Amino acid sequence: MLAVSYLSPNLLWLYQAVGDYLSRLGYTVDVVQGEVDPLDDPDLAGDRWDLFFICGLPLMRYGQRVPHQLRPLVAPVMSAARYGGQPVYFSDVVVRADSALHTWDDLAQTVFCYNDRGSHSGYSRVGYELAQRGLDWGFFGSIVESGGHLRSLHTILTGGADCAAIDSTVLDQALRDDPTLGQKLRIVASLGPSPMPPIAISQRLGQDVTKALQQALLQPDATLQQHLVQAGILHFVSVDQAAYRPVLAMYQESKEVGG
Repeated sequence: MLAVSYLSPNLLWLYQAVGDYLSRLGYTVDVVQGEVDPLDDPDLAGDRWDLFFICGLPLMRYGQRVPHQLRPLVAPVMSAARYGGQPVYFSDVVVRADSALHTWDDLAQTVFCYNDRGSHSGYSRVGYELAQRGLDWGFFGSIVESGGHLRSLHTILTGGADCAAIDSTVLDQALRDDPTLGQKLRIVASLGPSPMPPIAISQRLGQDVTKALQQALLQPDATLQQHLVQAGILHFVSVDQAAYRPVLAMYQESKEVGG
C-alpha cells in the first residue's frame, strides 16, 4: 500500500510508525511526505494513494469534487488536558515571547504569517475567527505565506512576521523537539477546538480492508502504542465524514471576509 502525509513533516516519523505497524500485520505500507497541496495532487486525482494523513478541510473539499473516493478511518486523541479526551485540536496563534503582543486585539495591523490557504488551522480558521468578530483580513497590516507550519514558526522567530496560527499538535511536537521554543514563543489565542485531522483510506480498497485497517488502528500493538505516547497521543478513535462538516462550514464562512 502507498500512503501519503499531507501534514507537517515534524510528525512524519509517527505516520511512518503507523505504516510499519500495518506492515507487521501483512499490509506492507510505505508512507511518504506529500509534496503538493492535496487538491493539486495528480496522484490523489488518479486514486493512486491508498492511505492518507490529511487535514479535515482538504478531505471535505476534495469530497465535494470526488464524493466517494476517500473515507476517514480514525483520528488521534491527544493526551494533554486541553484536548478533553476528544479527537480535536486547536489553532494556536503565536507571537515572539519578547513582543508587546498579548491578546487577539493586540494583533491589529501586525504582519500575519500563514502556512497555506488550503489549511484549516493555519488560515481558514483565522478567517472564520475574523468573520465571527465582524472583521476581515484588513484587520492585519499584511499577510505573508510561509509554505508550512514549521516555516511559519521560523518566520516569526526571525522577525519576518509578528504572528502565525499553528496546528496545536504540530506546535506540541515542535516544543518536544526543542523545549527552548517555549521561552521564545507565546500563545496569545487558541482558536477552536476543531475536528482532528484523520487517517483516511481510498474506498477503492473495499469494505473488508477498510474495516480491518480501522480495527487494527483502534487496537495498536505495544510498539505503535509507544510511538503514540511519544507523540502525546492516547489512542485512535473511529471517525466518519460527518465529523468534518464543521470544518467545511467554517471554511465557507471564512470566504466571506475575503483573503
